[in-house]
Amino acid sequence: MERTVPVVPEDGLHARPAATFVETASNFDAEITVEAVDGSRPPVAADSILGVTGLGVHGGDEVILSAEGPEAEPALDALENILSTPAGQSNAA
Repeated sequence: MERTVPVVPEDGLHARPAATFVETASNFDAEITVEAVDGSRPPVAADSILGVTGLGVHGGDEVILSAEGPEAEPALDALENILSTPAGQSNAA
C-alpha cells in the first residue's frame, strides 16, 4: 500500500512534526517507510527519527508513504493526517 502525500507543516519533517510522525508510525503493526518524491534519498523507516529528519523534507514537498502489515491502511491514514495538518493545529480525526 502506497500514497503520495504533500507536506503541509512549514517545518516539513523536522523537529516537532518529525517527532509526532515517528511516534505515530511506531504505534501501528505495519512496516512503514517514507521517502521524498524527488528520489534524492532511499526510503527510510517511518519510526526512525534520524531517518525521517535526514530526508530533508520541507513544507510544500511531497513524500511517498509505503506500508505493509495488518494495520497498513490505518497507519497511512494517521500519517497522512499529520502531514496534511498545519503546525500548531490539532490533527485528531
